[in-house]
Amino acid sequence: MQTGVKGLSYPDFLIESLKDPEEAAGYLEAIMEEKDPEPLLFKQALANVAEALGEGKLSQEQLNQHLEALEQLLSIEGSREIYLLGLWLNTFGLKLTVAVEH
Repeated sequence: MQTGVKGLSYPDFLIESLKDPEEAAGYLEAIMEEKDPEPLLFKQALANVAEALGEGKLSQEQLNQHLEALEQLLSIEGSREIYLLGLWLNTFGLKLTVAVEH
């Protein structure tokens, strides 16, 4: 699938856009706010952000190590727990957020 922007495929366009930390934070927040969460989608979104923001900051080996750690941290059950925490916080009028560290 082409995006029409410089002939990039959608996955390439997504990674390119996520290189902006503000865009990456918004992307993760939008996924965390889903009403019918998909745990695998959240895990993939985090991997996309790691790939985008890690480029130029981490070696390929370091990025792979971080992705392996993510895989262990967010088993399907782990991803589900994050969504449940978000729902729990919503009960009190609060929400999980992702923000750019300044």
